[in-house]
Amino acid sequence: MTTGLIIIVSFLLLTIVVVQISRINEIAKRLRGEEEAERRSNIRQSRYLLAFMVFFLLATIVSAWAYKNYMLGYGPHTSASEHGLDLDWLFNVTLVVTGIVFVITHIALFYFAYRYRHRKQAKASFMPHDNKLEIIWTAIPAFAMFALVINGLVVWNKVMADVDPEEDYMESEAMGMQFAWVLRYPGDDGKLGTRNFRLINSVNPMGQDWKDLKNLDDFQPTDLVLPKGKKVRVRITARDVLHDFYLPQFRVKMDAVPGLPTYFVFTPSKTTEEYREELSKYAEYQVPSDPLDPSGPKKWETFEYELACAELCGSGHYSMRKIVRILEQDEYDAWIREQKSFYLSSIRGTNEDPYTNQLFDFEIQARKAEFNNALNTAISGATPDERILNLKYVFFETGSANLTPLSKYELDNLVAAMNERSTMTIEVGGHTDNTGSTEANLTLSEQRASVVAKYLLNAGVDSGRVTSAGYGQDRPQDSNDTDAGRANNRRTEIKITNS
Repeated sequence: MTTGLIIIVSFLLLTIVVVQISRINEIAKRLRGEEEAERRSNIRQSRYLLAFMVFFLLATIVSAWAYKNYMLGYGPHTSASEHGLDLDWLFNVTLVVTGIVFVITHIALFYFAYRYRHRKQAKASFMPHDNKLEIIWTAIPAFAMFALVINGLVVWNKVMADVDPEEDYMESEAMGMQFAWVLRYPGDDGKLGTRNFRLINSVNPMGQDWKDLKNLDDFQPTDLVLPKGKKVRVRITARDVLHDFYLPQFRVKMDAVPGLPTYFVFTPSKTTEEYREELSKYAEYQVPSDPLDPSGPKKWETFEYELACAELCGSGHYSMRKIVRILEQDEYDAWIREQKSFYLSSIRGTNEDPYTNQLFDFEIQARKAEFNNALNTAISGATPDERILNLKYVFFETGSANLTPLSKYELDNLVAAMNERSTMTIEVGGHTDNTGSTEANLTLSEQRASVVAKYLLNAGVDSGRVTSAGYGQDRPQDSNDTDAGRANNRRTEIKITNS
């Protein structure tokens, strides 16, 4: 019984061993087939890699050639600034050196994948050390990097040099903020006024300190406009986050850092029109600027230089584009003459103005010229209504007949005119809006007219040449339904009765 059981168990074990050996043989055969398939796949892939290398390198070269006229530094896009030519030269030297390395390393990469593909019974060569090879692959890159760094340092020192205070240059300022650029130019004095970040608000975007008289003629244009051939120093600041002052066609790029002013100096060498003319020589820019309007202007005709932000500064980053215009010097001078002082156009007479009760010499002269022109027009008037002159800058305190301090300048102009024209006689007329009772307004207008007449008499004008009358609210010049209309109706005028 025991012997029989042992025989049965032994037979079962033998059967299991035979089955397992059979399976091992099947697995071995299968593995040998997979190895062969892997070897063939490896050969195919190595050939594919060679083909891809050829296609990749050819595609790189062909595409670069095909799109070169869109790239800065090539075709029509040569630098529009003097220093940009040095940067383009440095870029091309770097491109040649790294381009050679790029081609050689990629050929070696894909060739090695082919050369050392899987082979039966192939053995790797054991190379623990090779001084000659290590010297070659260390010395050549080191020499190339040394040459590139030295060239780059020379160009950097030239491009980033600041201006000499004695040389002829102009200065402007650009402040980046989310999401716009604010520009500032000096006025006739050629100097930018001081700023204080604590003064920044919705009315004063750059925080100009109006107590600094250099600020009073500074202006803030919409576009960045510069003269050709004039060295420009741009002060660059930021109001909130990091921005980047980028003029691609001029090879100008500098970070705008909050609290850390930077600058860039460059000289524009091509006007906007000259750049457009260069673009017009290339077929790529003879196509419609708007694909939906085939009959519209061509790309070269609508080209504009641009100021962009080259720093990802927030969700509105894309909107920080500002037009840049480069003009000939005479055109630039004409543009400058058209610009208005930011202080005079936006600050004067507001709560931000520290000189509310003061007139500057240029304002006094401007008001005098304005008065004389208006007076000459009134004197030559053909009808009584045309011979009425509004005293534009004569004001009274609210509800009273007390002249404001600045009214004296307009009245002094009238005194001078009366003295120059010894035969001229006038009637001073006072007017009010419809606020208050009719009787009170009439009385107030008479008092105000009398005060002006008395000022003239005290200044030496003969009493027989001046009369006064109050008309109250009876002769409005404008609607009394608005603040502006009521202000126009509260006026003092003179009627020239004899010139």
